Amino acid sequence: MLIEESVYKLEKYLASENFKGYDPYDTLNSWFPFHWFGNYISAIATQFQKRNQINIRPLLGIKKEINPKAFGLFLHAYSKLYIKTGNKDYLKKTDYFFNWLKDNYSHGYSGYCWGYNFPWANPQQYKPSYTPSSVVTGFICKGLSKYLEVTNRNDIKDIILSASKFILHDIPITEDENGICFSYTPLKRDLCFNSSLLAAEILVRAYLINAKKGLRDKAIRAVDWVISHQKNDGHWNYSIDIKTGTEREQLDFHQGYLLDSIFEIKKMLKIENENWERSIKKGLIFYRNSQFTNNGISYWRFPKKWPVEIHNQSQGIITFLKLSDYDEDYKRFAEIIANWTIKNMQDNVGYFYYQKYPLYKNKISYIRWSNAWMFLALTYLTQKK
Repeated sequence: MLIEESVYKLEKYLASENFKGYDPYDTLNSWFPFHWFGNYISAIATQFQKRNQINIRPLLGIKKEINPKAFGLFLHAYSKLYIKTGNKDYLKKTDYFFNWLKDNYSHGYSGYCWGYNFPWANPQQYKPSYTPSSVVTGFICKGLSKYLEVTNRNDIKDIILSASKFILHDIPITEDENGICFSYTPLKRDLCFNSSLLAAEILVRAYLINAKKGLRDKAIRAVDWVISHQKNDGHWNYSIDIKTGTEREQLDFHQGYLLDSIFEIKKMLKIENENWERSIKKGLIFYRNSQFTNNGISYWRFPKKWPVEIHNQSQGIITFLKLSDYDEDYKRFAEIIANWTIKNMQDNVGYFYYQKYPLYKNKISYIRWSNAWMFLALTYLTQKK
């Protein structure tokens, strides 16, 4: 009952907001021209606002907007709900999200692709709104693939095939003896584990529609490259500096992302590979034993415990459910994570809080980071019942 009530409250809240909202990284949507002062100031402003517990976005002129990645997650979730229930209202919602994504992609590239609805910056680079990425496009293609199970339409297939052209022709690729790595965006060559695997997933989903061998081979080589950088204890770092070879240590929900992608690619291509299997099992053990407590609380960035981060919670639910065949206890643990999260991080109105500290909570509601991910996670959980 707790799960069903939570989904009902969250869905009611999302509908009342027309599936629009704020994002932790949307500061540069402000009327104030932070970018005039350079990338460094833009990055500082974004990081400050991300940590600010008081939502001053209305004062900064930041509006609640549609987030393309959130719409991909909603498309995924509602497709799953329709497949399970046959409820026509869910089908209408899938059609709505699909049509919006079909009409609102990033133009000027080799194929369909999507980016965030806000500029984002770090000291080295400024990315305008809707700059497409492997990550955003990858998660939207996951939603499209699930929607394809709902209605086997050619226009869905065409968009997935088109997205693979974006990956192949616009995303820089780095190659070495271990395999290949797809970059995060078309703007810069980089080495980021999760973005590379999400790009590889797009190629596999295109391969299932049109079996070009090159798509399959590149996806396999991308998995091999990521696995070659797994640490002995089972974890991955976030990325590698392409100039120095130094790895950025950031152990959070991205561990779940990587496990999901390797598992999905393995399953879709029906690959039996002992090295991949060992990697998944080792990564799962680290994820379960090192990144979560037994009562379902995730570490923020291992070994740092606080704050409890909603995205870590939602990804834990998804990963442990999706890969529960590796250990039956993972399904039970996913339910433990969900129950703790609902009791401690869901508002009575229905939305989920961003972060929880030992003595207080950051209760700002974020459409993509918090609510879209938790909605998808809870949808996975209801699917297992």
